[in-house]
Amino acid sequence: MVTNGPSNKNFKIISETINMLSSQKVLGIIILFISVIVLTGLLSSRYFLFQNIIENNISKKDIISYRNIKVVDTEKTEKRRRELEKRVDPILTPAQDDYIKTGLSDLLNSIKQIKSLNVPLEAKKDKIRELFDNDIKDSQDIECVNYLTRISNNSFNIVSNESIITIDNILNKGISESDLTNDIDNIIRESISPAFSRNQSLVITMLLKKIIVPNMVIDELATEIARKNAMNSVKPITVSFERGDKIVSAGELVTKVQKDALKKEGYNITELNITGILSLMCLVGICITSLVYYLINFDTKYLTPSYFSLMSILSVSIVLCAVLLPTGVPVYILPFPAIAILLTIFTNQRISLLLSILLVILIGVAFQYKLEAVSVFIIGVMIATFTASKIDYSKRMDLIKTGLDISVAQVLIIISIYFLQNETKDINYNLMMLDTLLGLISGFVSGMIALSVIPLVESTFKIITPFGLAELANHNQPLLKRLQFEAPGTYHHSLMVSNLSEAAAEAVGANPILVRVGSFYHDIGKLKRPLFFIENQSYFGIENPHEKLNPRLSKMVITAHPKDGVELAKEYGLPNIVNQFIIQHHGNSLASYFYNQALKEEGAENITEEQFRYNNPKPTSKEIAILMIADAVESAVRSLKNPTQEEIEKLIDKIIQERLFDGQLSESPLTQKDLKTIAATFNRILRGMQHHRIKYHENVIEELENNTKAKIHLAHSINKIEKDIQESNKKQQTG
Repeated sequence: MVTNGPSNKNFKIISETINMLSSQKVLGIIILFISVIVLTGLLSSRYFLFQNIIENNISKKDIISYRNIKVVDTEKTEKRRRELEKRVDPILTPAQDDYIKTGLSDLLNSIKQIKSLNVPLEAKKDKIRELFDNDIKDSQDIECVNYLTRISNNSFNIVSNESIITIDNILNKGISESDLTNDIDNIIRESISPAFSRNQSLVITMLLKKIIVPNMVIDELATEIARKNAMNSVKPITVSFERGDKIVSAGELVTKVQKDALKKEGYNITELNITGILSLMCLVGICITSLVYYLINFDTKYLTPSYFSLMSILSVSIVLCAVLLPTGVPVYILPFPAIAILLTIFTNQRISLLLSILLVILIGVAFQYKLEAVSVFIIGVMIATFTASKIDYSKRMDLIKTGLDISVAQVLIIISIYFLQNETKDINYNLMMLDTLLGLISGFVSGMIALSVIPLVESTFKIITPFGLAELANHNQPLLKRLQFEAPGTYHHSLMVSNLSEAAAEAVGANPILVRVGSFYHDIGKLKRPLFFIENQSYFGIENPHEKLNPRLSKMVITAHPKDGVELAKEYGLPNIVNQFIIQHHGNSLASYFYNQALKEEGAENITEEQFRYNNPKPTSKEIAILMIADAVESAVRSLKNPTQEEIEKLIDKIIQERLFDGQLSESPLTQKDLKTIAATFNRILRGMQHHRIKYHENVIEELENNTKAKIHLAHSINKIEKDIQESNKKQQTG
């Protein structure tokens, strides 16, 4: 016997690999990885555009200006500023000079004491030389020492007084380091009275040179300020390129001024190598990682391949717009607000704000946008997010109004930036008007883009939006039209449930639009066998068919309507989020009526609760849990005849307690506080409702009573159900 062991093993490995690669987590990682590669490639394309026309800093072709451009020659401007800076002399400030006068007084007293000594004349000369540190070498200094030694005390006093007067005059005028080094002799001589003899002037000069030091020091701060003022007084030296002028010629070495002109023309003048590409990839990776980190920690329900694909496509779209923006066109035309609006509608405000700002930063850094443009874009996407979250989703034209709000905001921001950065006389009003016009167009076009793209995104990614929900709530929808005519009792029941659910959802902070739509469609499975549901039997005027069926068969018919509804929903293309209401609104609760009936007929020892439960998932959201309670409450209250307020209140509390103790709400995020609020809301709404059964179109009932079609249809339905039961039993026996 030949075995297929290795073959089966290989098949199993291949199957497991395929399953792993098709898992939600792996698909999400693959989408993110592709996004990094695509975004990096697009952001790098602008750099390659410049490298295609400039190689080794030499132009390969003539490049013409498409508009009037003024470029600051930074090199010449900086050179001129440095020249003016060097011309500014240091600013001096007076220093403390009492020590200079004290030094002169001490010197004069020392000489006077030496003159009074009773020693030979040569000894006196030697001592005076010591006072001057023996720095007496030339003939003029020797002559001064001899003069000091010989003159009388009275003459010496005259010289001393004149020395003091002279030093006062010099210090009052101020003396700097350069004065002391270059011209001290002339400064002293000019300060001595002309009445003094040559010898007296020379002696005074020698005395003052001994003790004088600069009393004016450089004020570093004042000097620095003066030099900066001088530099700032230089107006930027500009080079103009008129429209049609040649910015750079083929074969010409590209200068800094020409590169700046090319940058204003829209070229990215940064040379890109492998390091640059890796840096761009790192920047893109950090932005995407930041987004994923936020989703993992705060909004996990958006961690799906569908949402990743949507975010990636929107990101690639806006980057592509930036790449393809024609040279010379201001960047304010880019529709960043459209991305924010779409993200707000398809995800939420927080994700929209985060991803939009990350895209602005990413594109702004990669394409070297000015800070003013980045600021306008950031504020623009913030306003887009806030306004889009407040629109009326039943009116699609509100998106156009949102676009107009964004336009006005962007225009005001652009104008404000112009006036903040320039004096009125320096503003280029033509350029300002162009930028404001493009900002106006960008906001308006963003609203139109969002309006046109929403249906496409909804159908492509199967993500329902409030706009889609509003459309599904239209009672002219095919399924709702069928429900009105084929199961009118169920239709009326769904309307009542929707009113209860919507009010309760608003009270507990759930999504009222979503729960309303879910309520409309939750029982569409009853369309398969409408006559087996009591709310439709009175309408068609027929007897209850369950009286002819055993409890087990009746249970199968009743509990099949959620799965029948899902099949019908898929056939009509309802979104998955609505399908969840259909399949979960009963959970795995007990069909108690038929269970109790079976207890009476078969006995407790022959049946279990599990045999009479719905086989469906429990509610996983607030909205579906609210629908479950509202569905049970409306049916129960409708069965009462003229109930009092107390009876309604007790019935609501009883139903909530039963669902709670049965574990039907265990997977929903409803809290005890929410349940109390829901009960109070239901009680308030039901006070104004008709509590007896409503008679639908009495003339129709009269016609149906005389018509056997409904009875024939019912008989066929019963026969089909019995056949289904027999086939099911045969399969179980075979198994």
